Amino acid sequence: MPPNLTGYYRFVSQENMDNYLRALDINVVLRKLVCLLKPDKEIIHTGDHMIIRTITSLRDYVMDFDLGVQFEEDLGPVDGRKCQTTVSWDGDQLVCEQLGEKRNRGWRHWLEGDQLHLRMTAEDEVCVQVFQKVK
Repeated sequence: MPPNLTGYYRFVSQENMDNYLRALDINVVLRKLVCLLKPDKEIIHTGDHMIIRTITSLRDYVMDFDLGVQFEEDLGPVDGRKCQTTVSWDGDQLVCEQLGEKRNRGWRHWLEGDQLHLRMTAEDEVCVQVFQKVK
């Protein structure tokens, strides 16, 4: 049975965000701003339904979805694109596949103790963020 990711997580660290954003064709000014942000994550996980909120001082981004069901994700606030997104479990990892203009786009969430890890990919770039569970 996969883990329940419900909780509130504070930003700890990130690696390679600038190159990841460059792979998404984000302009240099916005890339520099995003690299300074320290987002929090709030996850509500109820059965096969999840809500993942990424909370920043600039703007929040909310994903509200059912596991295993493809939906159109509006990534306008992120990079102005839409894609066909499916989120499902691969063992203990929550895996998101985002089909659209960019190859190899998606992410994985997993827990190690009370830390939430996020590995985001786009093209050949990988960004890793770590969050500490606070409640």
